[in-house]
Amino acid sequence: EKECAMAKNPFMSAYLSAANRVANTARGKATTEAKRSAKREQTKLVNAWTDMMTGGATRRRRRRR
Repeated sequence: EKECAMAKNPFMSAYLSAANRVANTARGKATTEAKRSAKREQTKLVNAWTDMMTGGATRRRRRRR
């Protein structure tokens, strides 16, 4: 029979599975943070634009007695 040049190695398989798990976790966290950051910046821009069009926020806080 023909012998395969790359025999299956259970240790390499386990190592690569763990490495992929770590890489995917890091990628997921980075993606989530990027989305969060983009949303934050979008909100800032919308608020700035709204303030410019309406003359700014005019909220006044009540004083505590």
